[in-house]
Amino acid sequence: MNQLISVQAASELIRTGAPLSIAGPESALDQLPAGQWIGGTIPYFMVAQGGTVVRADQVFVTDLSGVGQISVASYGPDELAGIVANAPDNGFSLTIIPAGSQSHQRFAADAANYDGAFLKPTVGWISGVHLSELGQVTPKVYDGRTGTKHEDRAVVAYVALPADKMAAVEIVNLFEPDGGDTLRFPATGFNVETCTVNGETTNFAEYVRHRGLEHGRLPLVGDFAGAHINASLQSVGERSAVLYAPVFEGVDYHFAKPVADYAGAFRERLAAQDSSGAVMACNCILNFVFGELEGKAIGGVEGPVTFGEIAYQLLNQTLVQVRVI
Repeated sequence: MNQLISVQAASELIRTGAPLSIAGPESALDQLPAGQWIGGTIPYFMVAQGGTVVRADQVFVTDLSGVGQISVASYGPDELAGIVANAPDNGFSLTIIPAGSQSHQRFAADAANYDGAFLKPTVGWISGVHLSELGQVTPKVYDGRTGTKHEDRAVVAYVALPADKMAAVEIVNLFEPDGGDTLRFPATGFNVETCTVNGETTNFAEYVRHRGLEHGRLPLVGDFAGAHINASLQSVGERSAVLYAPVFEGVDYHFAKPVADYAGAFRERLAAQDSSGAVMACNCILNFVFGELEGKAIGGVEGPVTFGEIAYQLLNQTLVQVRVI
């Protein structure tokens, strides 16, 4: 089940012992009883009826019953390699991490280097807040076993699959490199001062303003051995810029081509994919904002609209889905 339901209905489901992943506003998640669940704060959701919606009094529940054997774990910022180390050999690790935390930054920089990271998939999302609360309220994650919430931990629901099943992690990235200037960065990080543009060292913030891209609508697109991974602009200051995901040293980046119709592009891409066996999905808040997706249906996927997506590593401006096939 992937469904937006009342707090009361979610509480009743928890009391049955069902293993769940739950997304919702902090005020709603605070009301849930202890049980076999993990959760994260967010009030934005993709639903089958009504497209993308904002809700203050409901929670989005992913019921993992019948998917596989479920166990719950939690890790601090110094323990994040344990997400993969303790993962099942056949299955996936459904993970939620709060935006802006040390855990968020450490996972973003290190996840691709965890031993077995691309053999035992980690999927999930970065929790957030209502956009009107940015800078005032901290995103949270919940360890349902104790009913406690945390500002700087990762919570994980390990899903061990039967031998005749496997997890398929699918990424829908609407953005392609614009084919123009090639950017490289001297160090891995979220905060950027300098870069090289076609081999010439320059100030990154000045370059962004010169291109007229400080609005943040278009992400940087990195070339990771042919895979396109986005790093989105959070803010552009006088001499430096802050990103929602780190840029990596030694990777070629280009700014993205514009996307004219986000909803139409998602519908086209998702219609071409097999949606059978869908367990969970999430989509980026930046797509929601810049694509003006509120009230617009983008296809059959349902799930939270998030402050970052996880598919093996941290992603931006991307839709992620995991299916069991």
